[in-house]
Amino acid sequence: MPVRNRFAELHPEITAWRRDLHAHPELQYDLPRTASFVAKKLRQFGCDDVVEGIGRSGVVALIHGQKNDSDRTIAFRADMDALPIIEATGAEHASAIPGRMHACGHDGHTAMLLGAAQYLAETRNFDGRVALVFQPAEEGGAGAEAMIRDGLIESFGISEIYGLHNSPLLPLGQFAIRPGAFYAAVDSFHIHVKGRGGHAARPNNTIDTTLAASAIVMALQSVVSRNTDPQQPLVVSVTSFRTETDAFNVIPENARLRGTIRSFDPQARAAAIERIENLVSLTAQSYGASAEFGFDEEPYPVMANHEAETQHCISAARQVAGDCITDAPRTTGGEDFAYMLRACPGAYIQLGIGKGPGLHHPEYDFNDDVIPTGCSYWVSLAEQRLPT
Repeated sequence: MPVRNRFAELHPEITAWRRDLHAHPELQYDLPRTASFVAKKLRQFGCDDVVEGIGRSGVVALIHGQKNDSDRTIAFRADMDALPIIEATGAEHASAIPGRMHACGHDGHTAMLLGAAQYLAETRNFDGRVALVFQPAEEGGAGAEAMIRDGLIESFGISEIYGLHNSPLLPLGQFAIRPGAFYAAVDSFHIHVKGRGGHAARPNNTIDTTLAASAIVMALQSVVSRNTDPQQPLVVSVTSFRTETDAFNVIPENARLRGTIRSFDPQARAAAIERIENLVSLTAQSYGASAEFGFDEEPYPVMANHEAETQHCISAARQVAGDCITDAPRTTGGEDFAYMLRACPGAYIQLGIGKGPGLHHPEYDFNDDVIPTGCSYWVSLAEQRLPT
């Protein structure tokens, strides 16, 4: 069965939800408006149970099927949080909050799962229960782990869990997935470089932290190119460089760097961290400075799809779109759905939104044309996994 006709009817309404969410982005766990919006819709649809505050600000709803002979519950997850990015789309529905935007499509994920929830609550053409999981803090903060710690799997009796993410790298409506490791482990690190500040006209009387930190940035580029097996995927990126002043005539006392490491292999990750620690310390010393290296939070683990559940996703995707890429390349992007897949069998699929600005770009905007496809996928997966 292709895209459901009902979603052609609901398309304008779901698009309006998505654009409302886009215009009012919220970050990490601080989602009062978004979570309230989601919970209100779910109650309006007639979901059997709506629970708020799972994982601090997550929302979970249960829908019971026409038949309840089965005691199985399968779960579908959407992420709700935005990013601290200044939007540059120029869209009428652009962010109304400066410095925040939905640059990863979580507004679209939430809207599509809400659309599927409305349909499933109307039809209930399945045997068992469907749990709709709306998660906070995917963009740092490990909201998935927080929901797991709050008893998401046990409290709702979830036996399988599934996730979906849009992709501007795939044609509109194209699904892609792979079994096993799919998204990389993610570490976020910080480096504090300490020197001796002073007048920029007399650098000989200072220990220049800007120079030392710049050298550290350049030295870190050798970790992947010269210290890592070229057959082993690894990324080391420095993404932030700050000093305590922007004055043109002051050499700052302190400089701070932030960045990320992406890996698939634990040994490659450990070797990279050891090399980074040595480079940071020794490079700073060579300029007369000192430097401290550390991590901002626990790393996101590798996200690995379960084999059987991957096949279920492929079947549902083919039912909707007629085709599904089954050997999608691994991505060095991170995904905290990894925590849910460590706690419960499941799988995660990509859905193409057509070529455009990439994820986390200030000109990115979710393509509303894909909404009926995404909603239909969720419904097909529910009806296949919980047949009447």
